[in-house]
Amino acid sequence: MQVRLLEATENPEELICRGARNDYMSDYVAELSFEDVMEGVEGDDIEEQKANFVAKLVKRGHYGPFEHPSATFAIEGASRSCMAQLTRHRHASFDVQSMRYVSFDDVDPQDVEDGEMVVTPPSATDSDWVGRNQSASDYDDEDVERREEVFRSSVRQSVEDYQELLELGMPPEDARFVLPIGTEVNIVVTLNPRSLMHIADMRAAADAQWEIRDLTEQLLDLASEWCPHTFEYYNSEMKHRKNRLAP
Repeated sequence: MQVRLLEATENPEELICRGARNDYMSDYVAELSFEDVMEGVEGDDIEEQKANFVAKLVKRGHYGPFEHPSATFAIEGASRSCMAQLTRHRHASFDVQSMRYVSFDDVDPQDVEDGEMVVTPPSATDSDWVGRNQSASDYDDEDVERREEVFRSSVRQSVEDYQELLELGMPPEDARFVLPIGTEVNIVVTLNPRSLMHIADMRAAADAQWEIRDLTEQLLDLASEWCPHTFEYYNSEMKHRKNRLAP
């Protein structure tokens, strides 16, 4: 899976600070310089003032200003299972690659068996992998070898059946029903910092599934470059404290 930042609000933390400072000012923030807006905030320079003020907002639970900026990310190669988890979250906008208009009639089933088009869970090949609902792994290499064999033959068969249904005249929107939930999909998602922090509360947690954790960590890495003070504070002080930022 790969995640890339497509577009984002410029100077997002300036926007956050302007929004929050507006609540307690008699002057019109649109007519003030950012330095004037931040007058009185602790810090030796404007960056330190931003960092201190953003941390204070998050610490006090003043989350509204974090909904003003937004960032749009392109996600490549997530499974449909991962997509279902991500799209449960509110205050996010999604565009999802369609399986009605994008068909897989030219995909080689052998390539699917070898790992293309369908996400392969680590537990299909790793004898030491322990899932959320398992206390320990008591399976040997022979079990894992058979597990991988069953998984790969199953996804190959599903694609072969899908392509046969297309050849028999079934429309892609109906033939897709036989494809596995692990089928890869590309997603475009737009998030604000508050919604991303909430997703991270839920999906970067140790008990979240491995794929959504990977996705969330990639989103957080990109967000840390976009909103550095916000996510520096979140990562150091709030990450893994589940449900702190429920919308």
